[in-house]
Amino acid sequence: MQTNEKTGIHTEGHIKIWDPETKEVFINKRNAIHYEHFSIALANSIANKNQQFIYQMAFGNGGTSVDPTGIITYLTPNTSGTNTNLYNQTYVKIVDDTSTNNVDPGRNNIQVLHTSGNNYSDVVVTCLLDYGEPSNQSAFDSANSSTDFVFDELGLQSLDTNGENLLLTHVLFHPVQKSLNRLIEIIYTIRILTLTGV
Repeated sequence: MQTNEKTGIHTEGHIKIWDPETKEVFINKRNAIHYEHFSIALANSIANKNQQFIYQMAFGNGGTSVDPTGIITYLTPNTSGTNTNLYNQTYVKIVDDTSTNNVDPGRNNIQVLHTSGNNYSDVVVTCLLDYGEPSNQSAFDSANSSTDFVFDELGLQSLDTNGENLLLTHVLFHPVQKSLNRLIEIIYTIRILTLTGV
């Protein structure tokens, strides 16, 4: 007897950007998935090829433009093409807590969460930008949109054996300034859902 099993996999993401000390939430929204790159990463993962896993979080300031009246125009998230990246990447932070290059794996890490009986699992990536990072940031948040560290886009990137990064996710949001007077923590959740009957 031959079965005709119809299943599928759906991925979706969500980010929360906040100050863990003041509890102020700056961004709370869904993100876009680069499905081609994500499929490559999943295939390499289940084939145990030790590449294309989530390695770092990339930050940029090229995802929006703000006119003199304060109106924000958002670009389209980069979710197709083989050489896709952030519009203007200005900073990266390693979140792979198994990497020796991660200087603070206790606060920059990846967890897999699953509850028995559910048809989904969550990959939760936590990244903390501490008071002193990035270096050369402004002393105070001054709404100066010309600095490299007024972020309006971020994404998760994988790493392959050649040291190349693939953009797995991309999210654009209103500009948030990282300055010396504030902590910023990003909690980036990717839900991988198995669908049946599709």
